[in-house]
Amino acid sequence: MPRRTRPPAPVAPNVTGTILESISDGVFTVDHDWRITSFNRAAEDITGIARAEAVGRRCSEVFRASMCETDCALRQTMKSGVPVVNRAAFIITAEGRRVPISVSTALLRNAAGAVIGGVETFRDLSVVEELRKELLARFEMGDMVSRSPLMRRLFDILPQVAVSDSTVLIQGETGVGKELLARALHALSSRREKPFLAVNCAALPDTLLESELFGYRAGAFTGAIRDKPGRFALAEGGTLFLDEIGDISPALQVRLLRVLQERTYEPLGGTESVRADVRIVAATHRDLAARVAEGAFRQDLFYRINVIHLALPPLRQRKEDVPLLIERFIARFNRLQDRRVPGVNPEALALLMSHDFPGNVRELENIIERAFVLCGNDAIEPAHLPPELVARLPQRSRLNRIAAAAQTVEAQAILDALKRHQFNRLAAARDLGIHKSTLFRKINSLGLDLPPQDGRSSKA
Repeated sequence: MPRRTRPPAPVAPNVTGTILESISDGVFTVDHDWRITSFNRAAEDITGIARAEAVGRRCSEVFRASMCETDCALRQTMKSGVPVVNRAAFIITAEGRRVPISVSTALLRNAAGAVIGGVETFRDLSVVEELRKELLARFEMGDMVSRSPLMRRLFDILPQVAVSDSTVLIQGETGVGKELLARALHALSSRREKPFLAVNCAALPDTLLESELFGYRAGAFTGAIRDKPGRFALAEGGTLFLDEIGDISPALQVRLLRVLQERTYEPLGGTESVRADVRIVAATHRDLAARVAEGAFRQDLFYRINVIHLALPPLRQRKEDVPLLIERFIARFNRLQDRRVPGVNPEALALLMSHDFPGNVRELENIIERAFVLCGNDAIEPAHLPPELVARLPQRSRLNRIAAAAQTVEAQAILDALKRHQFNRLAAARDLGIHKSTLFRKINSLGLDLPPQDGRSSKA
């Protein structure tokens, strides 16, 4: 006959209080009037508000969180009875400091089971946020983000290039982000407080481009009734970005060569030279060395602009950047449109990873913007992606490439988790939400090369 077990004895209130005082998460409870009935030690530490000051006041007066006015997690739980778990938010402490937190809520019941209020726990994520920013800083330069070794080498030398006033030539395919790189150079330079101006040399005919660059004096031509400064004058002390410089005519190449050699120019219709204190950053998608060999581009001008050469790799050569760029685009669109799209589901991400992006980063941004319009507030799925993105691949090839891309994404996620925990496999498995043996199997199947020390000395 099975033994009958006694029900566990109820926990005494003083024991519960001792437990709440010993944990590192902030905890407070409220009644039906939203007045705080308890406030533990960690809540005092995180908010900077004493318990005696908090108890009896409405929670919105004490717990000044970003969600209080419009999206209160505790109010949702009190209304629906459904707990909220780990919702991101931030609070403003008594000293006015902004603290990132995660919030969880539940109903508070008495011994008879009747709802007598609500309980909210919150965790200080300041350390996590600092680590996140530190990690992101390793992948970020200005408005550019990348975890590619090719881009990492570029990011490493950019500060040294920025402090120089030498002319820079940026080479890369259309859509790779040449102007973003030029802006990053300007932002890192001593000229950052002065203007950054960009001119697309391929977008204007010669006569307009010349007046756009150098300006003109009144009476220089019919309709020129007053002086107009050019981009060289407007960018004085700053940086002038000449995009698609490989498309300018031989005649304009001569004028530009003089500016680079003598640092002076003459506005159209002018009789006196004007000094130009401007750093030139040029860019092109063309092979300028080949254009020189063809006689389409002056060799002396090529040498003048090619003092420092920076090559931006196409997106197809740095596929590991695709998830990072997608995250950046979604965050920006969420902010601009006040939306809450959580991200891209694994199938859509695998499909994007299998694409070669002939239009590079600009094409990816356009794809995400289109998907953003169609997905509502749900995750982006394959149905939200352009149909031609799938249709241009044969079915067998598409399946093989998607599978390979999915493995790439999975491998990157595993490596990131391992690095976060100093290659402690057990801690990484917990982070990923999988069993340790499953992690070992995936590491072997994906052929990941890991250091021999497994980080067991680190805290798991």
